[in-house]
Amino acid sequence: MEFKNKTLLITGGTGSFGSMMLQHFIGTDIAEIRIFSRDEKKQEDLRIALQDSKINFVIGDVRNYKSIENAMRGVDYVFHAAALKQVPSCEFYPLQAIQTNILGAENVLEAAAINKVKRVVVLSTDKAVYPINTMGMSKALMEKLTISKAREPIVKNNGGVFCATRYGNVMASRGSIIPLFIQQIKEGKPLTITNPDMTRFMMSLPESVNLVLFAFANANPGDIFVQKSPAATIQTLAIALKEIFNSDSEIKIIGARHGEKMHETLCGREEMAKADDLGNYYRIPADLRDLNYTKYIKEESSNLSVEEYNSSNTKRLNVSELKEILLQLDYVKQELSSL
Repeated sequence: MEFKNKTLLITGGTGSFGSMMLQHFIGTDIAEIRIFSRDEKKQEDLRIALQDSKINFVIGDVRNYKSIENAMRGVDYVFHAAALKQVPSCEFYPLQAIQTNILGAENVLEAAAINKVKRVVVLSTDKAVYPINTMGMSKALMEKLTISKAREPIVKNNGGVFCATRYGNVMASRGSIIPLFIQQIKEGKPLTITNPDMTRFMMSLPESVNLVLFAFANANPGDIFVQKSPAATIQTLAIALKEIFNSDSEIKIIGARHGEKMHETLCGREEMAKADDLGNYYRIPADLRDLNYTKYIKEESSNLSVEEYNSSNTKRLNVSELKEILLQLDYVKQELSSL
């Protein structure tokens, strides 16, 4: 996809994903990168650290339509990463998740449509598939909003492509379990595990950027993209980090938190029945029919005997395999160097 002389807007751009995306585009021939977020401290830190004239920092909140609509003017492409992502927080404050993850996403999508943005990629989560918690439910509705907006004439007639990506666990992202385990190891505290047999997909931050860029370049309107990723149990992750940091901290099982699943699903059975296998990725095409279903002739029935794609039936990493991956993470390298 051509980024030369284009303007890119990243909502939630001071987070883990936004910072990694900035690193990807610094030094390229993109014209402008707008970082839209409400955290002025993180914006100031990034501004001082990067000192790049292509980056334009915009204070605003996706909950406020006017602020995002103003920031969207003259934008060619959008990566929408702003969200409430912590499962327990969303469980305790579901209305806040609705306001950011659903209504805020609609503000971003509508502002992009009004301003004739050509490409929008929204960031979703495995928790949106068969959701049992508020975070997953709100992200599932964000996906539905994206598909709905992709159908609208204002987007289609402008040649716009609105699509989504789904992530598993992004390793060492802000607020995730790897930074917590490392902090507990450094402080000599027990590693608190909710359930040792609980599995999670393992995906690096660079892989999360590559998934968005792949979707950006290959999407049809309303597509959802999923990366094929390995998984590991939480106990395997704890043991791997203990060995990397040469720690004798005990492992303490504390029980599942609010809204947690044993296994996460990146692609449901109904989606796998129609998904396109693109090698390292699955593309889940949108159903873009209108409500006049009698106009359409179904040539063959969907095969719902296929399995869902989840963190229990994907490749399972052992301790040594996971250590090899963890040792490649910049965050882990930095934490090791500070010992």
